[in-house]
Amino acid sequence: MFYRRLRFDIWLCLFISFLLSSIPTKIVQEIYTKKYDSYVKQHEVEENDIGGIASEDILRAQNIEDLLNNEKFTVVTKGIKYMNEGAGYHNNYYMYALTLPSGERIAALINMEAVQKTGESIYDGDSIMPVGKIVYDDLNQDTYFLEQIEHSKKLSRYDFYIDMLGRGGKQNLDDYVEIPIIITRIISIIICFILLHMLGSKMGIFPYFIHPKEKTKNEWD
Repeated sequence: MFYRRLRFDIWLCLFISFLLSSIPTKIVQEIYTKKYDSYVKQHEVEENDIGGIASEDILRAQNIEDLLNNEKFTVVTKGIKYMNEGAGYHNNYYMYALTLPSGERIAALINMEAVQKTGESIYDGDSIMPVGKIVYDDLNQDTYFLEQIEHSKKLSRYDFYIDMLGRGGKQNLDDYVEIPIIITRIISIIICFILLHMLGSKMGIFPYFIHPKEKTKNEWD
């Protein structure tokens, strides 16, 4: 079997760089942890706002006609049926195939924190969706999304979807800080590795990746 081993100096610099990267990573983690409360407040949704809890005053839509004729509405569905009938990513948002009481199916963004359960468990009783509105969009342009969300049944309309998310949909703390930490870790390792290896090469401890050009002596020297 053919394989290549990394030189010892590379392994050593990578190891030290990984240890050093813990310092900026820890700093970034503390910064984003402090910012999380502000992030949560920005994503809080009031009752009866788009993506918020639907009170009794909000129309319980029965069909597509109800959706089109009302600025705000909600949908009542059985148990967790709305989570098991197809889903997919569209414009970086995760949408579900929501079945209306009429049997018509529409793509929907759903703020899971605002779903109201009426049964003793998530599997029985009704689920009252958050307050929603129509967003016009040509879903036919996103064929990959349709392949995902229509794995079992077709949607009834492709010219709009339902926004039941609004500015809701908060990430938990671990997910919120994860990406900044990963990016900081990678950048820190790269920078530390370059600086450490350059320093070690100049001191004669490590071999150069690219040997510096030797200065040519002037014939008059």
